[in-house]
Amino acid sequence: MKTVFPEWTDNAYRVVLAVLALAGAALVVGPMVYVRTPYHQRREFPVEQPVQFDHRHHVRDDSIDCLYCHSGATHTAWAGVPATELCMGCHAQVWPDSIQLEPVRRSYFSGRPIEWSRVHALPDYVYFNHAIHVNKGVGCATCHGRVDQMAAVYQVATLQMDWCLDCHRDPAPRLRPREAITSMEWQPPAGEAGERLARELAAEYGVRKLTNCTTCHR
Repeated sequence: MKTVFPEWTDNAYRVVLAVLALAGAALVVGPMVYVRTPYHQRREFPVEQPVQFDHRHHVRDDSIDCLYCHSGATHTAWAGVPATELCMGCHAQVWPDSIQLEPVRRSYFSGRPIEWSRVHALPDYVYFNHAIHVNKGVGCATCHGRVDQMAAVYQVATLQMDWCLDCHRDPAPRLRPREAITSMEWQPPAGEAGERLARELAAEYGVRKLTNCTTCHR
């Protein structure tokens, strides 16, 4: 008996079903993969600023401490950016006529702050306090990377929930003495000595393993 459809249609039907199944899986898995890519997270993409501020020069060459410019990190939720007056405290004498510093001089004499572009941005529903982390022994480089090696600062960490929870579940290995908070080169001792130091710092600073939702979502 002659069939209505040719024999190859069976194979075509199977191919169509397979393609639909793969497309459905891609619709679910694709976004989950994409949000974890450096491109979506804007990791390792240098952020252009209104002033060509080179952290390598200021941190590494001039040995300017992180807290000199980001003084709020020890006592407020926001680390803050330096006021133009702080910049001019040096640059009124250092390179006072440099054309690259024209935006700084214009800001200083007009009283209008420089509109810096934000590098690290958390969603509005996430609560983060710089002071509690800094005072509990979490160093600047732990989250921000080696800014002393960046011409233009870029995001290093994913800033995603699983990244935060990895530390909150076991914070001790990420701790360092408070006097080394801003050091870009500090490393814990190797082996058992490092593990002992981590336990001692966690006990001394009263560090807790906070993983309940209200810690970050208030």
